Amino acid sequence: MVNITFPDNSIKKFEKGITGLEIAKSISNSLAKSMFALKLNDEIINIQDPINYDGKIKIITWNDDEGKETFWHSSSHLMAEAIQSIYPKAKFTIGPAVKNGFYYDIDFNDKIISQDDLDKIEKKMRELSKNKSAFSKKNVSKEEALKFFHNNEYKKELIEELQDGEITFYQQGDFVDLCKGPHIPNTGYIKAVKLLYIAGAYWRGDEKNKQLTRIYGISFPKQQLLEEYLVFLEEAKKRDHRIIGKKLEIFTFDDDVGPGLPLWLPNGTIMIEELEKLAKEVEKKANYLRVKTPHIAKQTMYEKSGHLPYYKESMFPAMELDGEMYFLKAMNCPHHHKIYASKPRSYKDLPIRLAEYGTCYRYEKSGELFGLMRVRSLQMNDAHIYCSESDFSKEFEDVNKMYLEYFKIFGIEKFVMRFSTHDPKKLGKKYVNSPELWKKTEDMVRKTLEKHKTPYIEISDEAAFYGPKIDVQVWSAIGKEFTLATNQVDFAQPINFDLKYKNSKNEYEKPIIIHRAPLGTHERFIGFLLEHFAGNLPLWISPNQVTILPVSDQYNDYARKILISMKNYDIRTLIDERREKIGRKIRDAETQRIPYMIIVGEREKQENKISIRKRNEGDMGSIDVDSFVKKIKNDIINRIN
Repeated sequence: MVNITFPDNSIKKFEKGITGLEIAKSISNSLAKSMFALKLNDEIINIQDPINYDGKIKIITWNDDEGKETFWHSSSHLMAEAIQSIYPKAKFTIGPAVKNGFYYDIDFNDKIISQDDLDKIEKKMRELSKNKSAFSKKNVSKEEALKFFHNNEYKKELIEELQDGEITFYQQGDFVDLCKGPHIPNTGYIKAVKLLYIAGAYWRGDEKNKQLTRIYGISFPKQQLLEEYLVFLEEAKKRDHRIIGKKLEIFTFDDDVGPGLPLWLPNGTIMIEELEKLAKEVEKKANYLRVKTPHIAKQTMYEKSGHLPYYKESMFPAMELDGEMYFLKAMNCPHHHKIYASKPRSYKDLPIRLAEYGTCYRYEKSGELFGLMRVRSLQMNDAHIYCSESDFSKEFEDVNKMYLEYFKIFGIEKFVMRFSTHDPKKLGKKYVNSPELWKKTEDMVRKTLEKHKTPYIEISDEAAFYGPKIDVQVWSAIGKEFTLATNQVDFAQPINFDLKYKNSKNEYEKPIIIHRAPLGTHERFIGFLLEHFAGNLPLWISPNQVTILPVSDQYNDYARKILISMKNYDIRTLIDERREKIGRKIRDAETQRIPYMIIVGEREKQENKISIRKRNEGDMGSIDVDSFVKKIKNDIINRIN
């Protein structure tokens, strides 16, 4: 017998070898029909896999992230089966599930794949799904695997890296793939599919390797879900920050400057300055100290910090100066540690909170660059808190509270804290090899989150190389997910840089470092804001807050007097003196998403008043200039959206 623990912690005995499907059926047939996979302890397995030992289970359905991942992974296999039937000479490489769907990287032997090809593949997928072909698993030896894929150099390379005893194939219909699984029971579960677009991708992400064709797709267990998703995609296209950013003259890119290096136009620079002003106000209340650090540093400092070699692939190549090797700054952390170490510290000085608007440079592969979301030059409101162990819980929670303060200001209602931990198997490779410190700091973060009842999900193998971290996922107004902020623990740098302070017993201790960036990078955050608000930015951060629209030239002088009043109160105001009809001027102001329009004509001039139109709301009536200025200035100061 095996003891099975359910999510409510109830325990029930079952015969050894029972499957997840049989357990689900014992609860209800409807649950069994909706089941995609089973979570047994920390492993996701097929619903038909036998259970031969005690464990805690969770029945995985479409409503679970693991369910969507399993479903989309199986869908990538279905797409590969369809492609194989149409293009039998195609060579398949890898086909994982991703956040919203799946992709497969394929070598089509120099054939160019078009939208017409996608339509054919999609049609074939729908045809094959009706066969309800089971996803069957088979354990194979390394020799068998290499023999089967003898004509596929990509699969052979992957197999060579595996050990005998851990190699499995999955087959559905005529398609066989090298795969760990798990998979949904059969292809019939895939009721709706849409192939989205084609991209290029280098084998294993190495630009020296052959470029493959990557086909992205999405699938659902119900047609209605696909239709809803396609509506979401259309709305997301309208809100694309690249389009809005160009239309509102926020930022641009230039080939002569280089990919991933945004040029901030005057309107975008105003947004950055407003974000900095907000952050400085928040940080001043929390007793942060502002610092500045250079854009380059010696290789030896990054070796000391451990960023070399762990982070080398994300850094720009070194440059030689005066016989020394220098790197462009990829992060502010080591520079701040040097500031902390610049003089002796006492427990009376702690916590020390150092903040900077530092510009960093990170090498992102050209295929990964995307508007403001993935760039090579980035600016962030970075800070490092140096505190004692006894202060850690309060400091860590104060950072989380700071996030909530920002989210309230920007109208972010849906978010989740992702607590990322390390994988013990990767110590010394991906992570600093200090198992005791990993356990200690992860326990501290976990206890702090639970003590303050902070909602979070725990994710393994996504920590920073120097410690556990919290990544904050937020959702925009239309439900698009973004990673914006980070709150990290660093236990490695106090050792690497010999950071210390004297405690109350006059003995040296090492501080704990909290690394936080609640607004992430300005680039990504502004990209998020443009999409979240669809360009209709809050008044206080709008580059242009008011535009004055004289009905004709004879009212330009009156409009200019109003302009002076606005500027005297630092209200960002334009005046449209073009010889256009007032209707055209209003439409253009709406296109530019300007929050307020002041319309002046004969009546307004005679009464010494102004007529107001508010973005998306229309005519607000007439008012005297002073009253309007006071109202709008109050809204700006208090950041009322």
